[in-house]
Amino acid sequence: MRRDVFQAIADPTRRAILTLIAFQAMTPNALAEHFDTSRQAVSKHIKILTECQLVDQQQNGREIYYHFNPQKMKEVADWLAPFQKMWEERFDRLDKILDNLKSQQNAK
Repeated sequence: MRRDVFQAIADPTRRAILTLIAFQAMTPNALAEHFDTSRQAVSKHIKILTECQLVDQQQNGREIYYHFNPQKMKEVADWLAPFQKMWEERFDRLDKILDNLKSQQNAK
């Protein structure tokens, strides 16, 4: 089953896993140590992240290391970019309004 990236990042545990492996590759056991859940539950989260291509795996001997795939996350950032621009423009307008109100109060 092909999952949507937004489904994957909607879950707080999966976001936490992405944060952890963004800094260094980790095994499922190492990841599971950071959560109050079973290794199997963490493995299910990793599976979803892998299906969405947010995580790549690399076999090293008997261990599998999971790596963050920044290119896939860039797709999310690119999708969000127009919304970010819109929010920034609105905040800029709000800042101008607040500055004008503050200037008017200081002039009194």
